This record gives sequence, C-alpha cells and structure tokens, in this order.
Amino acid sequence: MMNLKLTMRNYLLGCISISILFSCDTSNASMPKEISQETTHCSDCGEPNFFVNDVGVLFLSWVQYENDSTDLLMYAALEKESWSVPKEIARGNDWFVNWADFPSLIQTTNKRLVAHWLQKSASGTYDYNVHIAQSTDNGNNWKDSFIPHRDSIAAEHGFVSMLPVEGDRSFAVWLDGRNTKVEGEAHADHDQHGHHGAMSLRAAFFDSTNALYEEAELDSKVCDCCQTAAVKTTDGILVAYRDRSDNEVRDISRVIYKDGVWSQPAAVYNDNWKIAGCPVNGPSLDAIGNDVVIAWYTMQDTLPVVKVAFSKDGGNNFRAPIRIDAGNPLGRVDVVMSKKNEAIVSWVEQTENGAAIYLGRVTVDGLVNKQLVRETKASRSSGFPRLAKTMNGICLVYISAEEEKSIKSLVVY
Repeated sequence: MMNLKLTMRNYLLGCISISILFSCDTSNASMPKEISQETTHCSDCGEPNFFVNDVGVLFLSWVQYENDSTDLLMYAALEKESWSVPKEIARGNDWFVNWADFPSLIQTTNKRLVAHWLQKSASGTYDYNVHIAQSTDNGNNWKDSFIPHRDSIAAEHGFVSMLPVEGDRSFAVWLDGRNTKVEGEAHADHDQHGHHGAMSLRAAFFDSTNALYEEAELDSKVCDCCQTAAVKTTDGILVAYRDRSDNEVRDISRVIYKDGVWSQPAAVYNDNWKIAGCPVNGPSLDAIGNDVVIAWYTMQDTLPVVKVAFSKDGGNNFRAPIRIDAGNPLGRVDVVMSKKNEAIVSWVEQTENGAAIYLGRVTVDGLVNKQLVRETKASRSSGFPRLAKTMNGICLVYISAEEEKSIKSLVVY
C-alpha cells in the first residue's frame, strides 16, 4: 500500500505540486503554527479550483497548457492522504483561457462528475460559450459537452458557478452577454468590451441527459467580469454577484431560489462603490445549513477593503460587515465556514515586495486574527487563491510566486 501511495505521488511530479499538513484541527482557534510544503511543480498550468463533495473528498481541477494552441482540463481527487492519478476531462485548441474566469468541477450526490470550461464561439475577442460535460464512470469517459445558454449569440458567457442539487439535477449560474450584442447593428456607446447592452445574470438546472430546466434571467444588468458565487442552504440556493446600477454603482447583490421561485435582487450591503469599469473581483459564499458567510472586495472612501458578513437565515438578511484586510488589498477573495458563526477568509494584499496571500479567521463578533501565508505577485499570473474545507482540514491552493505556472496547495487549519 505504501509503494502504491508513493507511485501515485511521484506521478504528480512535473504535473502538480500538492503538500498537505495532516495534523490540522479545524476547530482550533489559533492560526497554524507550521506549514510544510514540497518543492515539486507543474511545468505549465494554471486556473486551479477546488470542490468538496458531500463526504469531504477534495477535488482539484486545473488547466494544463500543452502548447501554444492546445489546453487540457485536468483533475485529481484527494481521499484521506493520497491524491488520485490526474485525469483529463477535455482538451481543445479553441478555448477561452482567462486568469480570472476559471473552469470548475463538481460531483453530484450520485457520484456523477460535472465539469465546465469556456470555448470560443466566433472570431471576436470575447465571443465564447460555456461548455459543460458529464461523466458517470468516475471520470474515465466524458459525454459530449453541451451549452447551458440557448441564445446562439456570439458574445461573452462565463464566470460560472455550479452546484449539485437533489436527485439527478445540477445547477449552473453564469454571466450572459446575449444582450450586449445585436447582430448587424453598430453603436457608438460601447464600453471597454465593445458592449452596447447590459451583461445579465442567468441560471438553469440540468440533468444527466443534458436536458435543461427552469432557465431564468436573475438580473438584467450586472458587472461584466466579476466571478459569481453560489451555495446550497437549508431553504434552497443562494447566489451572489457584483451588480451594476444605471449610475455605475457596483455593489454585491444576492438572489435566492426557494420553493421553485427566484427572489428579486437585493444588496448584501450598500457600499456605494461607483466605478466606471469592472474591478474583476467577485464575492465568495459558504454555508452550513442556513448559516451563511459572504466575503467581498470593495472601495470605501477611495480605500480598498475586504469585508465579511454573516447571515442566519439563508442569506435573506446579513449582519453588518466586518473589515478584515491588512490595509491595501487587491481582493481575489475566498471564504469557507470552519463552523457556525466562524469563517476562514483568503485574499491577496499588496505589499512592499509585491503582494501576499493572507488568511483571516473571523467570527460574527469580529476579526480574530490574520496572517501572511505566502508571498505572491500582484500580476494576473498569480491568479485567484482558492479555499476548501475537507476531512483533512482547510486547504489553500495557489499559483507559486517563485515558479510561475506552478500550482501548490497546503492545509492551513
């Protein structure tokens, strides 16, 4: 058994660097006293993302850059102390690969794997579609992908969040640019992406046969390129995103799916951040039952800040936000609930040496502590660090500052 573990571990060399400290106690109130890390690295990869299934198994997905024209979506699973042999989900030479709009992988309660990526639909820079593929045999074979939006317009579609739901169905929410283009028309009032209409937020449910259900527009005007977030609660589904008002206030809003009906959009908190362009900084959500936490980046009196807020009623109402940053954040937030009324938050902070990944432990009563975990770069190449709560502890995945395009991970609590 030990030789098998070593073989699987060595297989990852040159492909992905994962180091795990297994003595973590996720109920410990202190920051970690030690973080161990291996030095292995992938040769050319990025856009890491985490997902944890209903029994605590951690999935890591990433994009492998095979050459100048071909990209691969890969994944591995961590069960107890061993990573599985990485498997290929899909590959393409016409993908839209973006530092902030990363692919994802989820697993349903009946063990079906569901993955998404972005694929070019026309020659325009931002003409791309969301593609979703599914596997019923543990990732050995994948069905042909399908597109969850049926507008057939060559426009932006991305920033997807997916969730497994009950029975045979899964859920996806995304930013949809069908209204930003009108075929055959030319307008002078284009924004930075050539838009002359509003980006919208749309969602749909789908099953193992790729059939779509309850397709809906959730908000008709949202920020153009900030990540979405979605989480299951006791009552239903909570979605958070960066909204956009007619006078360019771009605060965080939420919508709730309950008993088959979507609520109207409502602000999580009125930061009143007015900005003419997209800050490429979406919110993050996590939940235990109807206890919810949300983290987001915004500007407060011209100063950048990272905030966290808690809800006890599935996101219908949030407590006053708590500021947690170290004074000059770049954002790129993620959050997990370590237990009810407590969360672990990650974000990127600008420093004298460039930038750093910070972690903070926060409760409903306020910030408990924060700590610089790893140096990183302020550039896009450093990506978005991601967090996940697993059976081994709370894990962080990030792109190495010393070895660009090398993905690393560690347990931090």
